[in-house]
Amino acid sequence: EDPSLEKHFKGHRDAVTSVDFSINKKQLASGSMDSCLMIWSMRPQMRAYRFVGHKDAVMCVQFSPSGHLVASGSRDKTVRLWVPSVKGESTVFKAHTGTVRSVHFSSDGQSLVTASDDKTVKVWTVHRQKFLFSLSQHINWVRCARFSPDGRLIVSASDDKTVKLWDKTSRECIHSFCEHGGFVNHVDFHPSGTCIAAAGTDNTVKVWDVRMNRLLQHYQGNAVVNSLSFHPSGNYLVTASNDSTLKILDLLEGRLLYTLHGHQGPATCVAFSRTGDFFASGGSDEQVMVWKANFDAGDYGDVLKTQKSGTSVDGTHHTLQSEMDCGVHLKKTKTQDSGRSHEQQEEENSLANTLEHIMGQLDVLTQTVSILEQRLTLTEDKLKECLENQQKIIQNKMS
Repeated sequence: EDPSLEKHFKGHRDAVTSVDFSINKKQLASGSMDSCLMIWSMRPQMRAYRFVGHKDAVMCVQFSPSGHLVASGSRDKTVRLWVPSVKGESTVFKAHTGTVRSVHFSSDGQSLVTASDDKTVKVWTVHRQKFLFSLSQHINWVRCARFSPDGRLIVSASDDKTVKLWDKTSRECIHSFCEHGGFVNHVDFHPSGTCIAAAGTDNTVKVWDVRMNRLLQHYQGNAVVNSLSFHPSGNYLVTASNDSTLKILDLLEGRLLYTLHGHQGPATCVAFSRTGDFFASGGSDEQVMVWKANFDAGDYGDVLKTQKSGTSVDGTHHTLQSEMDCGVHLKKTKTQDSGRSHEQQEEENSLANTLEHIMGQLDVLTQTVSILEQRLTLTEDKLKECLENQQKIIQNKMS
């Protein structure tokens, strides 16, 4: 079945720059050149929240892994962490000396990586927003930075036409991929963490293996590619381009699967939901669209079957295929060997849900403490001001 347009949201007053789903798919966040952040509810008849705080265009948004925080980066050089509820409370910190193009949480939700026009990539703690370190080998704007799924690597994409791979512990650049013929707009890790995909102004999407540092796949389009997102299965990639289209690429067969037309004008951003059954896109037409994937082989068994029959277009796809095969095999055998009782499974699920809830509550507490600390500092400053003014009045009276 073909992907279908589920709903579209109107509310932004300028181009949409970024979209991201919360873990439970109940909310969708979007950022825009109108300086606002919108939190859309996926449930019918639920109102959207408009968050105002940034002084200039919002360039990027992302939900924390637990879904209890949203990070946004802006042309006003700051990053804000929001609680996605009615109040829309946020903490703010000055992250860079130029536009913040990209924000991304590590998969444990503890760290945040930001990328900027000041040519640097910076890593911060989410709690108290403490600066940890800076990566500064790019020689032009850095458009995008992402943690690997295991949090050990960082990948960054820049207008210096390179994609750089960094070791988070040693803080060194392990490799620079220089094959792009133009600026690199977007980069992301494959869910397995073994490869990366990058989109550029040379109208291409390139997939590299980060263990061998070699090019696996190369897709040539006919328009600038602004954004991309991997399907959680790792078998598909969705892209957003300046020709207003979204494209679904089948990575196992190395071919274009669908071209979707919905936006009027450039499609600026795209993102799969955490489970891969939906994806969202944003465009210069101020619209946010939600699409139902439909093409996803829900059962990994089906994926296996298609892999076995799928022939490669050329040798470059073999490595990706066998590698994904292996990942899928693991998932498959696990379910066969488990033979667990239904009750045990249910208990584990409820335990997982409880832990998820606790993590969420901790996120909110952290955020609340942070907000309180800020308020306290403001109050102390005001008090200091009052005392100073009092002193001045007394001195004036004395004289």
